[in-house]
Amino acid sequence: MPISSDLSRPVGIAAGVLLDAALADPRRGHPVALFGTAAHALEKRSYGDARARGAAHVALCVGAATGLGVVASRVRSPLLRTGLTAVATWAVLGGTTLAREGAYMAGALERGDLRAARRRLPHLCGRDPGGLEAPELARATVESIAENTSDAVVAPLLWGAVAGVPGLLAYRAVNTLDAMIGHRSPRYERFGWAAARLDDVANYVPARVTGLLTVVAAPVVGGAPGRALAVLGRDGHRHPSPNAGRCEAAFAGALDLTLGGVNVYGSRVEHRPEMGDGPGPGVRDIRRSVRLARVVSLAAAGVSVLAAWGLAAARRGRG
Repeated sequence: MPISSDLSRPVGIAAGVLLDAALADPRRGHPVALFGTAAHALEKRSYGDARARGAAHVALCVGAATGLGVVASRVRSPLLRTGLTAVATWAVLGGTTLAREGAYMAGALERGDLRAARRRLPHLCGRDPGGLEAPELARATVESIAENTSDAVVAPLLWGAVAGVPGLLAYRAVNTLDAMIGHRSPRYERFGWAAARLDDVANYVPARVTGLLTVVAAPVVGGAPGRALAVLGRDGHRHPSPNAGRCEAAFAGALDLTLGGVNVYGSRVEHRPEMGDGPGPGVRDIRRSVRLARVVSLAAAGVSVLAAWGLAAARRGRG
């Protein structure tokens, strides 16, 4: 049965979710990695120790990604537009790879292989793994899974539902630039300011949706929605990030753990406020967090497909 123009976005998003589940991220030639390579090459020409230079760099990179999405969204054939939406959704999602990284960390720590776990941790976050023992490696993994469930799954899906392929590509460009230049360092303190602030804006709603979906999904890991909601409301704002704290607090409440503490990023040490009421994460909690992330991701996919369908129906009604 041919796909109508109204259904190209929801069907394409659903197909992209299935592609991510089946294929995950390729080791070479990933579209996001290619974007990062191009952004890095541009940075060599655009860099300057000033916010204005950083803002111009972000505008060029995000503008190019958005423009590519606009071109794809104007394809006349509904079938082709659906296919392009599916490919774009697959390209920007990272949920399957995130779950696999979490499972790898769990397996390494369950075997007592600290060397393998320390070597793998940079795939999840930017903390210095050199001196971390099993409990801190477990905490870093659980916190990274919580935050990245929003960044790698919920946020791109919601942006895709609202804005189609342009939204998908623009969001991933913003989030990638934040990872590349948005962190605080002497080089990027000013140049990366615009990337970090734009990422905060792009993730504001998705992070809170992630928190609420985590509350609803708490029973799949033996948690209580009421407790998860209480921790989210009490501790979600305590994190230095306006968004990551919502995800981590909800996971802490759902898993009945306490997250937060001292994090080391190279020469920089950050003291994060604690969130939650339970014990610190143990190795066994990594697989629980992966299970929770998978359920939240599945719920986000359902919400996004329904939202895209509803928006299409609303546009059809106005027409």
